[in-house]
Amino acid sequence: MLGRALQAEAAARGLEAPALSREQADVLDAERLRAVAEELRPEVVINAAAYTKVDLAEGEGREQAFAVNGTAVRHVVAAAAAVGARLLHVSTDYVFDGTARAPYREDAPVQPRSVYGQSKLVGEQEALAAPAAVRPLVVRTSWLFGPDGPNFAATMVRLIDEGKLPLKVVADQVGCPTYTPYLAAALLDLAPLDLTGVVHYRNREAVSWHGFAAEIARQWSGTAEVLPVTTEDVPRPAPRPAYSVLDVGRFEAAVGRPVESWSAGLEQYLSGMRRAIREDSKGRESR
Repeated sequence: MLGRALQAEAAARGLEAPALSREQADVLDAERLRAVAEELRPEVVINAAAYTKVDLAEGEGREQAFAVNGTAVRHVVAAAAAVGARLLHVSTDYVFDGTARAPYREDAPVQPRSVYGQSKLVGEQEALAAPAAVRPLVVRTSWLFGPDGPNFAATMVRLIDEGKLPLKVVADQVGCPTYTPYLAAALLDLAPLDLTGVVHYRNREAVSWHGFAAEIARQWSGTAEVLPVTTEDVPRPAPRPAYSVLDVGRFEAAVGRPVESWSAGLEQYLSGMRRAIREDSKGRESR
């Protein structure tokens, strides 16, 4: 989802940006990564690879989560260092425990509650331990949605279209949705800067999952009922942060612009879904 958004944004800016699949350059394969880096000689490496099956990571996916989100980052660092490339590494709000009541700054204490969050924190540590020449930047973000991948907004639309109503969505977890094309643009805005360390990026404003679902329903159908429930009503294997709003002051100061509205991104995303449905319908009729 993020990789394809990065590829599209780079193309729109006239940048040469090979987007490598797992088959082309598996992050678990250190030798292959280095060989690809030496072949392509990139100026910037953006690590958009991640294991994101949050609940599965609590059980059978634990080993893979730490391998992809943690150990593999060391391989990406080594590949970038071999060719003197800058590294941007994407991380998550799940490195925080969710007990705060004000937006998390970059220097706030990290205390992940889930295996997924713990594995992503290991990845952050690997990235930040990179040689100075790599100029590593860890970009934490949250609640991704957008084209080309499974995400919360797509799930809500599917449930609405299948008539599985009313929707019941947790109202006691608050964060910020982030539209992947906006995140891709933010990453490419950050790439040429001297900024290193950690920076936060997400869209505005803060909302609960219930509030996000209600806006999806309003924009998609205008009629679907969305009922608020508590986290206890829908237990999941992995604990989620109750509050994971990221402070984006450092990002906004660095790039000289405010972060975008997720509602505007949602409108773009749903418009694209409607267009795809219409084109698919026309294609079936022509056959």
